[in-house]
Amino acid sequence: MAMPTETQILTLAQWFSPAYPVGAFAYSHGLEWAVDAGDVGDAKTTQAWISDVLKHGAGWNDCLFISAAYQAASPQDLTCINDMSLALSASSERMMETRLQGEAFCGITASVWTRELAELSYPVVVGRAANLVDLPLRLTTQFYLHAFMANLVAAATRLVPLGQTDGQQMIRDLTPRCQAIAGAALSTDLSQLASTAFLSDIAAMKHETQYSRMFRT
Repeated sequence: MAMPTETQILTLAQWFSPAYPVGAFAYSHGLEWAVDAGDVGDAKTTQAWISDVLKHGAGWNDCLFISAAYQAASPQDLTCINDMSLALSASSERMMETRLQGEAFCGITASVWTRELAELSYPVVVGRAANLVDLPLRLTTQFYLHAFMANLVAAATRLVPLGQTDGQQMIRDLTPRCQAIAGAALSTDLSQLASTAFLSDIAAMKHETQYSRMFRT
């Protein structure tokens, strides 16, 4: 496997930095309701919640979709992958989250890198764009999952609330899990799609009617 170049690494750092206009900061992925309901209330329960979402929920599935989109052989295959990605959204807010982030990522990436990109769900358009810009799949998947995890930690820092030290320690501790999940996803395919993070899905549904909220999901 070829070593990623400095340019490739820095491109991925740009794509998944808070400055990239995908609006990730607006989404808590149901975590806001979990905090309000008392299921998440300190650093320990926050880390357990996020770890399960990574391994047993959207984290795992998104990695599979990135890989599949990266390797899609035709526009028709890409459309089928995208349809499957949207179909796995467990609630209307989850659907909104992946569609709006995908549209935002598509718009800015197509303009800056002058590539033709269709509006796809977030993980699918990331995989497609990484292929078009010639970025390494493994590193792309790791960056994506790490950014997803860090955004949930940032949301928890505000919602629980957590201190900055607790938040940064959590990101450090969950980083190896992101690497392991991303690596495992590359050795399989969409036949291994699965989600057993049921409480996270319920939280996303409950958030739709939550009375007071800061986040869109």
